Amino acid sequence: MNKTVKIIVYFLLFDVVVIGAYFVIRGLRSKGPSGSSKYDWVTIDQNYTPKNYIEEYIKNDSEAKGFFPVYMRNFGRDTSALKKFKGSNFAGPNEAVLNMTYKGMEDWMLVEIKYNNEKGREVRRTILYVMFGGTWRVGDSGTLMN
Repeated sequence: MNKTVKIIVYFLLFDVVVIGAYFVIRGLRSKGPSGSSKYDWVTIDQNYTPKNYIEEYIKNDSEAKGFFPVYMRNFGRDTSALKKFKGSNFAGPNEAVLNMTYKGMEDWMLVEIKYNNEKGREVRRTILYVMFGGTWRVGDSGTLMN
């Protein structure tokens, strides 16, 4: 082989190694404990003791509608989960967008719930709760994007 062909082959091998390393590192980061993978599903039924007002509201609402058991993941104020949220008003917002949209907002919380409806079909929703004047309300509802 002449010198030019050897240089091209070495260059291509180097590129393959660099690109392969990039995708391996990227794959390891995406499988790490980020987003929804570090939050476990909690079963809410008649015996569950709520930890905050939102959990108490979900328990009471589910009990009134007869949807027990309800499974919940409470992301709280996790901004990485918020970036994966897609609702009717937002698609991957950050905290600054929430503050601009909900002027005077004191706090926010992201909760994902799943349950079986009266027809036996699984329903899965992600709800963004916002706090104004010490009271929580639903700010948006949607899903988590992967």
